[in-house]
Amino acid sequence: MALMEITLSNIATAGAAIRSGELIGLPTETVYGLAADATNEAAVLKIYETKRRPKINPLIVHITNIAEAKKIAKFNMLAEKLANAWWPGPLTLVLPMLNNSSIADVVVNGQQTIALRIPAHPVAYKVIEAADRPIAAPSANISGHISATNAEHVLADFGNNVPFVLDAGPSDHGLESTIIDTTDNIATILRHGHITLDDIKSLNCRTKNHANKFSTKPNAPGQLLSHYSPHSKVRLNVLRPNSGEAFIAFGSNVPSHSGPFTNISRSGDLLEAAFNLFTALRHLDSSFPKSIAVMPIPNHGIGIAINDRLNRAAAPRR
Repeated sequence: MALMEITLSNIATAGAAIRSGELIGLPTETVYGLAADATNEAAVLKIYETKRRPKINPLIVHITNIAEAKKIAKFNMLAEKLANAWWPGPLTLVLPMLNNSSIADVVVNGQQTIALRIPAHPVAYKVIEAADRPIAAPSANISGHISATNAEHVLADFGNNVPFVLDAGPSDHGLESTIIDTTDNIATILRHGHITLDDIKSLNCRTKNHANKFSTKPNAPGQLLSHYSPHSKVRLNVLRPNSGEAFIAFGSNVPSHSGPFTNISRSGDLLEAAFNLFTALRHLDSSFPKSIAVMPIPNHGIGIAINDRLNRAAAPRR
């Protein structure tokens, strides 16, 4: 795999690769994605095969504007309100898919709905424009492993199985998009992310939280019990780590620890912690500890999304 700098020529190359049915590593503002032509069934199957992703787990399709989204899915008033508030941005909407959509069936695998997003990252946006078609782009990591927040993470998971990744440095947010199902005119949260429950309530729309309900037949990513997992076991809400454990700390009141250690926010800033979480998990896991202990993370604002990722990382492996 080659790490490619961000130039107009390389963006054009990425667009051409997608049109020809190839996979590429793609930076977005949330995490890095493994991108392919969403209208090409063979290309989408390469995503599942390369990620080792179960085909029951549908993919998010990325487009560049609402008009394009309306060629793929049906929008109600709630979907319009949410899209107008946060697109482009770290919001994925689950919508009824139109029968005449050009999207390959394997993207949704029998579902009547589709997950759509307009990314805010300028490179992702320009690559979709260069490809001139919708792009399927789940997180660029082996399925169930820790999400990739920089190009080196993509390289570590896939090696030569992906031709190249556009290297735009660290992702802006460090957590995947918030996913909201709008099909019943209620903003049903399927996955927490940078756009929080309080943000959604600020639009005066009805909300439901299904993000902690695990599904064996999900209609969007992020609903499987075990996910975002390092190779080491993860222990949560630990005030004092055991000998031999790696340790993820948060805040200024941290116990002393002689083993592998990182503090994802010494100032107790949840946005900083979200940005650093996946990188910290990958870094500590690379030292092969017997387990990774994590201090308690406040469960409000984006802390809800952080704790969601940690709970799935600590869940029994599938």
